[in-house]
Amino acid sequence: MSARLLLRLVDDVGLLHHGGTTMVAVDGPDDVDIVARWCEATGNAVVAVHADAVEVHRGRIADPIAALAPERRPGYRLWIYTNFHCNLACDYCCVQSSPRAATRVIEVEEFAAMVDAAVESGVQELCLTGGEPFMLIDLDERLRHATAALPTIVLTNAMVWSGERLRRLEALPRDGLTLQISLDSPDAELHDHHRGEGSFARARAGITTAMELGFHVRVAATLGDDAGDTESRLVDLFDELGLEDDQRVVRRVAKQGSANAGLTVSRASLVPEVCLTADGVFWHPVAAIDPAMKVTDSWSPLGDVITAISDEYRAYRIRGDILASTFPCA
Repeated sequence: MSARLLLRLVDDVGLLHHGGTTMVAVDGPDDVDIVARWCEATGNAVVAVHADAVEVHRGRIADPIAALAPERRPGYRLWIYTNFHCNLACDYCCVQSSPRAATRVIEVEEFAAMVDAAVESGVQELCLTGGEPFMLIDLDERLRHATAALPTIVLTNAMVWSGERLRRLEALPRDGLTLQISLDSPDAELHDHHRGEGSFARARAGITTAMELGFHVRVAATLGDDAGDTESRLVDLFDELGLEDDQRVVRRVAKQGSANAGLTVSRASLVPEVCLTADGVFWHPVAAIDPAMKVTDSWSPLGDVITAISDEYRAYRIRGDILASTFPCA
C-alpha cells in the first residue's frame, strides 16, 4: 500500500467526528482500492468515488444509500425518454438516436400518469430526454403537466424551434422549467465533427433564443478523447454566456449506443438514476437501450420499481465489490 496515502487517510479521517465524511484525493484505481481496503480494515466506509477523490465516512454505514447526499439517492430524480427519433445522428449518441430511429414515443396520457406516479413516489426532479424531445409537436402538453408537478429539465439540441414549435415554446411556463442545451465546444470544428455540419451555429442560435425568451438555460458539453483543451476553453464560453455553476454540465462519452469508445459503464459502476422509456425501465439514462441495464418491462407501480433499484444498488455498496460513481447527464 502507498504509505503516503495511508498517512493521509489516518490524518484526514482521524479528524472527523463519528458519522462525518471527508474527500481523500486519489490518483487512479489502485489508490481507490487502497482506500477501500483501509476502510474495511479500520471500520470506516467509502461513500462514493468521484473523478479524483474518494468520499470516506468515519465509522460503518448501516445503510449506504442513506449516507449519500439526497440528490444522489435512487428515486430523487426521474428520467423519461419522451421519444428516440432526432434531427441529428451524433456519432456518440448513447441510444443511437437519429432521423431514422424508431420513434418509441411516450404519449401524453401515459406521460402524465408517469409524472403523477413520480410525485406519489417522492421524486423531486424530472428530466426529459430523447432523441430530440422537441421533435414532438405536442411536447408542450407534456411540459405543462410536468412543470406543474415538479421542477423539470428538458434536454435539447435547440435546433428545431421554428414555426409552430417556436410558438408553442414561447407559450410555455418559465417557472420550474430548465432547457438544457447541448454544445460540445466553444467553436464549430469539434461540435460539428460529432453532431453534423452547421449544428454548432444552430445550437448557439438556440441558446440565444432560449435566453431572450426568458427561460432558465443550462449548457451541457459531451467530451470524447479528442477534446484536447476544450473543457478549459468552455469555461470562457460559459462565463461569456453568464452561466452560474449549476448551469454548466461537462460529461464524458460513455461506450454505449453509437459510441465505439468512451467510459465503460455497468449497473454496479453507476449510481442509478431511474429511467423510463417506451421499452421499459433502465438503470441509468446513459444506457437506456442496453439490455444489461434494463430493470423491468413495466414502470408501474413506480414506487416498487424505485425500491427494487435501491435494494439492488444497496447490495452492490454493502458488498463493496465495485464502487459506484456518478455519470452527470444533468
